[in-house]
Amino acid sequence: MLSRAWHVGWPALLVGGAGLAGTGGAGDGETGWTRPPDLIAYLLVVAAAAATLTLRRRPSVTLAGCGAAVVAYLAAGYPVGPILVAVPVASAGAAVAWPAARAVPANVLLGLAVYVAGGVRFGLPYSGVAGTWPLLVLLAVALPTAIGAGVRIRREALADLHEAHVQRVLADERTRVAHELHDSVGHGLAVIAMQAGVALHVLDRDPGKVRTSLEAIRAASRDALDGMRAELGLLRDPGGDGPRRPAAGLAEAPVLLRRIRSGGLAIVADLWAGELPPEVDAAAYRILQESLTNVLRHAGPATAWVSVARDGDELVVRVLDDGRATGAVAEGSGIAGMRARAARLGGTVDVDLRPGGGLAVVARLPLEPPGRRP
Repeated sequence: MLSRAWHVGWPALLVGGAGLAGTGGAGDGETGWTRPPDLIAYLLVVAAAAATLTLRRRPSVTLAGCGAAVVAYLAAGYPVGPILVAVPVASAGAAVAWPAARAVPANVLLGLAVYVAGGVRFGLPYSGVAGTWPLLVLLAVALPTAIGAGVRIRREALADLHEAHVQRVLADERTRVAHELHDSVGHGLAVIAMQAGVALHVLDRDPGKVRTSLEAIRAASRDALDGMRAELGLLRDPGGDGPRRPAAGLAEAPVLLRRIRSGGLAIVADLWAGELPPEVDAAAYRILQESLTNVLRHAGPATAWVSVARDGDELVVRVLDDGRATGAVAEGSGIAGMRARAARLGGTVDVDLRPGGGLAVVARLPLEPPGRRP
């Protein structure tokens, strides 16, 4: 509350304080004043100070009020004094609040009004203090206008930068949500489609296999729904305190492999078991999941070789298959998502067609992502 009052009231304190303290001695040493400061002079100072209270909300009122008070003060024959502080205050406020196309003409009118009032007061030719009057008025209007315009330009630039940052954050978040939905829901649908095909194929001759496929479909659909609900919850209430689904990690890799094997894909796996930073653990799992989902979708009857191993200060995830993948698969949206995940951690994902058929996916993830390095 106090900071807001200061923010609004400091121009009035400046104009009022200087005017009330200095108006009484403004004419000392000068001759020819027709009217010494009296109660009306102080009332005009107070009026100019009061006009500055609307500086931030209604600068037009400030310009009119300050201009009228200063012009009346000069026209009445009072000595040039601190009331003139109201002129640069009003000029600067207008330049901050308005675009230059509006502020400059308004401040020029203010300056002309003050200049003419002083000219009438001093008469021609100017002499003594009056001789500096044109320069004084010019500086009182032009310099604050330039400073105020600079402040406005800086504020607009900062606002543009902030807006650009907000848009970038929103775009990153949309991309992250898209990747999460693609990975969790897309994987679940791929498993469901594969298991449904298996169930239909053996429906009449192997009821046990049908039951296994239906159980796999139920588990995959539940996981996909849980992932989708978690992401939709984040979209609805990004800052909420509600429960969040724990990020998947390599600890769940055996379940992932078992689920995909049940769909008919042969997998040879060698998984390194070690403690990982949470973001590396989650990225490695999602990359492994997306790679195997691609094999399940596109490779046809195939075998996949999976390796997760530590290589120095990197975690290396390899998924090779001997299926019938094409170049289109190697450049699909799932691959782009894997590369984006790795890039956020300072890592890479290389995807190549194997000479004998199939794809080779090799992801390298730093064990100390950029945000965690000292």
